[in-house]
Amino acid sequence: MLQPRTAVALRRAFLYSPSICLRCQTQITTRSLAQSSGRTFTSAPVLRRPATDPKPPLTEPNPDPKDEDIFIPKPLGRPVGFKSPPQAGENAGNIKIKKDYSGMTLKQRNLEKRKDLVEKWGSNYFRDFKNIRKYRSGKTFMANPRIFKKEAALYFPNLHGETLAEKSADTTPVLQGKITVVNVYSSQWGEAQAQTFTGKSVNTELHDILAEYPGIAQMVDVNIEENSMKAWIIALFQWRLRAARPKENWGKYFLVRKGVTERIRETIGLLNGRVGYVYLVDEECKIRWAGSGNAEGTEMEDMNKGFKKLVAETL
Repeated sequence: MLQPRTAVALRRAFLYSPSICLRCQTQITTRSLAQSSGRTFTSAPVLRRPATDPKPPLTEPNPDPKDEDIFIPKPLGRPVGFKSPPQAGENAGNIKIKKDYSGMTLKQRNLEKRKDLVEKWGSNYFRDFKNIRKYRSGKTFMANPRIFKKEAALYFPNLHGETLAEKSADTTPVLQGKITVVNVYSSQWGEAQAQTFTGKSVNTELHDILAEYPGIAQMVDVNIEENSMKAWIIALFQWRLRAARPKENWGKYFLVRKGVTERIRETIGLLNGRVGYVYLVDEECKIRWAGSGNAEGTEMEDMNKGFKKLVAETL
């Protein structure tokens, strides 16, 4: 559509011009258009809506933080472990126990399976903590300031493997009858974390108790290594592990290659395979205290107090 100024110029050129030739009229019309518009059509920009100031970009909301960023380890709310006492030979990894449902009707069998499933999933204290792998170096929980009462405490499972003294051994016979500090780890990083609780250079008080009551107090290491190649390397350098320990303690270092099921991990809190864990286990193999990751705050001192109390109760 022509602009109003252009239409007026054309009307004046054609209606009010004198009688002259067509060529002269064309020249007059061209000059009139140039004077009215000030520029030719070819120099005009593309017609478009005037640009408006763009709105400032909206700030994107922060993405939801991951579980490991918002999780804060809390002290254990209740004892951890198994309801039944451990037995030597359990969890060897080569025997699969299948429950016998023979003699039941189909309805009874389904009800029994449902009951087992509810018990398995409902009793898992750590199921809501499975996504905390990277928070505070993998720390799963804060240690309780006090040990669990004996009547409420649950049992540490039997673990089967080899020691520096035997090719086949169980943890239960070693733990029974003594107050034990159990270090559990699966890597050098995890071992270093356990050492923040029980290392000789950082916890001389604990090692003084071990030296004072050798018949009652002891320390046991459980190295869980399910990777066959890594387990073979550890076995190859057992001479180095023996050299770092007195001979009477060779039977207290376990290398466990299999049998540590997901149920065991979830029941006693071994959720991160690379993190170190420490347990106080009494003479009945009950877990009276547990710690994870690096020792923080008063956790090491709380462990020592609980250990001394358990030793004193045994005397």
